[in-house]
Amino acid sequence: MEDKKLTDFNLSDVSELFFGNVDAVVIVDSTIDTYKSIVRRGIFEKFLEESGSYHDLILDLWFHFNGTNEKVSGEYQIFADNTGKFKGKYSRRLKLVLKDEDVPHLVQLTVYPFEPEKKYIFILDEFIDNESLQESLTTKKINTIQETYLFSMYIDLVQDTTSSINVTEISDDVVNYNLKYSDWRMMIVNMIWPDDQEQFLRRTDPEYLKKNFAPGRTSSYDCMMRNLEGKFIWVKLIFSRAQTFNEDDYRFVFMVQDIHENSMELMSTLQKYEEKATKDPLTGVFNHGEVEAQLNSALANSQKSENPSSVMLLDLDLFKKVNDTYGHSIGDTTLKHFAKILMEFAAEERVIVGRWGGEEFVIVCRDKSGEEAYAMAETLRKKVEEYVFPEIYHITCSIGVTQLKPSDSFKEAFDRIDKAMYASKHNGRNMVTLM
Repeated sequence: MEDKKLTDFNLSDVSELFFGNVDAVVIVDSTIDTYKSIVRRGIFEKFLEESGSYHDLILDLWFHFNGTNEKVSGEYQIFADNTGKFKGKYSRRLKLVLKDEDVPHLVQLTVYPFEPEKKYIFILDEFIDNESLQESLTTKKINTIQETYLFSMYIDLVQDTTSSINVTEISDDVVNYNLKYSDWRMMIVNMIWPDDQEQFLRRTDPEYLKKNFAPGRTSSYDCMMRNLEGKFIWVKLIFSRAQTFNEDDYRFVFMVQDIHENSMELMSTLQKYEEKATKDPLTGVFNHGEVEAQLNSALANSQKSENPSSVMLLDLDLFKKVNDTYGHSIGDTTLKHFAKILMEFAAEERVIVGRWGGEEFVIVCRDKSGEEAYAMAETLRKKVEEYVFPEIYHITCSIGVTQLKPSDSFKEAFDRIDKAMYASKHNGRNMVTLM
């Protein structure tokens, strides 16, 4: 055929040339979820079976991370059936990585629908172009602000359609989806953190968007969303209404931006400031201000609820002698170990512990009667008595306990617990008094 004149070529010759050069030809019948390979050459001998599930083929072609063969999480694979629907001719480039390989193969895919509906011819060819391949690998390594946008699409609320869908982690190109906006919305809500799903449905409701967005207006909010690996991350959901000259047009750009790293850093910083504001720097338990707030909260709860709440006030016995005999450094060490006993106790009993000042500590016991708190205090007193403290070996504590009354003011409750603790001191120390 090399010597044949151009004017002598016919359709049969073209067919012979085509099938002699194309890398893969696949016939698809989506109605029975089946494909059959007519031609398989090169990488497609490994990539394609002689026949198989069309759904699985779509997953292999589209639903893997860009430039890898690692599949996206199962939650997102529900979109595969919508991706495999074609109303007209379709063409795009793909990056396929075979098993046991690390380097992606650049592939050109062309789809030809044919009658009856939902049957297609897939034509696939590999690019043997080292420059194009190198460029794709280099591009992947370049960090740009665009890479923080995980997902984008165009929405027409009047037509109830989505288009120009791009999933950055799957492909740099627009992905083919045939999906109504109303269907997409109800599918994607399952990827939103459960506590955020109600807000997502409200903010993405077509009537909400029509009512709250003037042409050109953009709005966003933060929530947690499952990424393609199946992990929940912090994202920013962005809606922007297109600026058109027809007020009855309701077309929007929707984007999902990855803000997880910045959000976690911000929350870590806020947590540090919160700890500084609420924690005692020496012992690590709540400080005076926070334990006072917790006590006020317990008082308010006792007025609203039938469940009782109680409070303990603890004071180390003869602590001044520790400072005078061993020095303030050993005194601070003693307080730290005392706080450690209290925190372990608090974790076991699900109570709140804080430092009131000096060697005095307060424990707030929600949903505990005075008798229950008394029994807990006795257990705690024995733990302190038996504990071996550095340098001083042993020290005891006196504890006052009271059950909060619905009629209590803060002053009345604290005066009562203070009297109970001093009664323990007066009656010989290392004891518990319920008042």
